[in-house]
Amino acid sequence: MTKILVVEDHVLVREAMSQTLMRLEEGVQCSGFKAADEALAELERDPEWDLAVIDLMLPDMNGFSLLAILAKRFPDVPAIVVSALDDSASIQRALKAGASGFVPKSCSSEELLEAIRIVLNGGVYTPKEDATGARRRSGAPVQDRFGLTTAQTRVMELLAQGRTNREIAELLGLSEGTVKVHMSAIFRALNVTNRAQAVLVITRHGSRV
Repeated sequence: MTKILVVEDHVLVREAMSQTLMRLEEGVQCSGFKAADEALAELERDPEWDLAVIDLMLPDMNGFSLLAILAKRFPDVPAIVVSALDDSASIQRALKAGASGFVPKSCSSEELLEAIRIVLNGGVYTPKEDATGARRRSGAPVQDRFGLTTAQTRVMELLAQGRTNREIAELLGLSEGTVKVHMSAIFRALNVTNRAQAVLVITRHGSRV
């Protein structure tokens, strides 16, 4: 029996992901947790889990920090990240922190299952590239169209999720002042004056977070 922990604070996403993971094979045990401390408490109670699937944006701890803790305290439990923060810098940072795989939230359920199988077999999974060699990513159309930097794109993706400036600062390890600077640049690039207008533009151009 394969036992998988899912650490994701959005209930609908967590439930949908768990349903997908149940298709992996017969007899999969999948348990969801909304915060890092809950998942760590479960691992302390029962360290015999086969895989941890985590989001980078959690309410109580930066996902990169959780990866580091898992690698140090539970080295036998591989971790795979499923996140909207799918720029190259985030992927490399997650792998460096100890992740064995990274799957963008914009991917299909089949791609997620493929990644899970690879990691469970001891491999490492990173997002696929298209025929031109460019990696598929949900935020790319908006980033390319409006000339946003990687840092601005990461802020934009969290903005589209409804995160506050303080939450964005904590999740990305920035000061609120820096986030405000990025936010102003994003508004100028999108030709909008407030957060609601920005989200409408982001959604219109196909950025799925």
